[in-house]
Amino acid sequence: MNVPRAAASLIAGLSAALIAYSAFYVRGDTGGVMRYLRERGDVRDLTASGAGAAEVTAAHRRLEALGAQIADPDFALRMLPAALLVGLLVAGLVWWVFGSRAERSGQGDVQERMVLRLAYRKGGRFTVEDLRASSPLSDEQARSVTRRMLDAGRLTREGDTFRLVR
Repeated sequence: MNVPRAAASLIAGLSAALIAYSAFYVRGDTGGVMRYLRERGDVRDLTASGAGAAEVTAAHRRLEALGAQIADPDFALRMLPAALLVGLLVAGLVWWVFGSRAERSGQGDVQERMVLRLAYRKGGRFTVEDLRASSPLSDEQARSVTRRMLDAGRLTREGDTFRLVR
């Protein structure tokens, strides 16, 4: 199992479930949430300004009424399975998108892509010396990657020159 892939899927899934739950909690009314946050800031400013106790109490009551108007915890609790389903779908999507390299056939590893890039730059033909001079691959890595590509039929050998099979 690929730990980073699983971790990214888990984090994305849980985040999506939490966001969906939050949206259900306020019934999708983000404008109401912003109104509530502005009102809460006004209440804090009013309290900090040294206003009278009756005025601050009235402001707190208005804030509580606005919060009760916007939030619906019972609806959010009933929609919890839907929020978890959204999280599960997002986790599955992240798992699929960031699939392991072994599952994605047809794509070479980094070393093979280096060799292919060099071959394309050289018009489809290159030597081991070209590979040594133009890539950070060691001699052993260069031999290994060219052998794998020869075995896979992606390269052919003509003496000291390798030719890209198109």
